[in-house]
Amino acid sequence: MATSQAPTRQAITLKGSTNLVTEFFKYAANTILFQRGVYPSDDFHMVKKYGQTVLVTQDLALENYLDRILKQVNKWLLTGSVTQLVLAIISKDTRLPLERWVFDVNLVEPPADSTAPYVCPPPPPKPETEIQAEIRYILKQIVSTVTFLPIIDDPTVFNILAYTHDSADVPADEWVDTDPLAIEASKSQQVKLRSFSTDVHRIEAMVAYRYEG
Repeated sequence: MATSQAPTRQAITLKGSTNLVTEFFKYAANTILFQRGVYPSDDFHMVKKYGQTVLVTQDLALENYLDRILKQVNKWLLTGSVTQLVLAIISKDTRLPLERWVFDVNLVEPPADSTAPYVCPPPPPKPETEIQAEIRYILKQIVSTVTFLPIIDDPTVFNILAYTHDSADVPADEWVDTDPLAIEASKSQQVKLRSFSTDVHRIEAMVAYRYEG
């Protein structure tokens, strides 16, 4: 009698991983901008994503700005050109950087050649449910950071920085070289956040904030 076999889980492709990572950046940026009060809370509405409620902007100008950035980030991810994305929150009056939310982008090392002797077989493809759970934990962690990050009373603006390889194709009309918006080491505290990975990419997250101690 024939027996049924469980379907083989397919590894996420480069394009699929790129879309997952790009989507994560969209929701992470929206969560940060809401939680840190860069935009009024009335500018956001609730949507269901990753098995939880997340807040997304309704401000058309901000939505278009983020979409334009993410479209380019998606292209860089496909070519392996982007190494880091930073969302910097800046005081509107003093122009001092108050926080830097840093997301390092790494390519997952491919498994060793399975034809070589004494090599362990490659791990099975990572299920998307597990990837989404890891993303959910990061977004929850961003929300929980408001309990220990300094309160921001002043009006703020934000900027998104992209670090790329020298060979990256950078549209000169949309992206320009800029100040890294670093916080002086003597006034900076850092908190490492959770990470998530697909079969192709690994995203490491952290936040550095200005601490006037």
